[in-house]
Amino acid sequence: MILYKEFSFDSAHFLPHLPEGHPCKELHGHTYKLIVYIEEKELQPEGWIMDFKDVKQSVLPFIHQLDHKLLNNIEGLDNPTSELVAIWLWRKIKPQLPGLKRIELKETPGSGVIYEGE
Repeated sequence: MILYKEFSFDSAHFLPHLPEGHPCKELHGHTYKLIVYIEEKELQPEGWIMDFKDVKQSVLPFIHQLDHKLLNNIEGLDNPTSELVAIWLWRKIKPQLPGLKRIELKETPGSGVIYEGE
């Protein structure tokens, strides 16, 4: 069974490796949506995979590091594409949630990435 929980955060960024004139080379912002998926083979005695509260407590510290921040200033995110932000989040969240199966990071309602680990 796979459980999921959605989070959102607002951040600004620019993509320095793009050619001059590309709009994403300039400073701009997004309201990101992050969905974490946790897979477990067996239910806990309570009848669930995991308490949603525990998922939230495991993920929020990393969301707070990104929320209302310039992503380029975050260590390891000097070129914060959606792909690289997803990898950064995976590396932070996975030790907290060993059952983490996938993360989905939406930069806009219609655009995003899905990452399933290394």
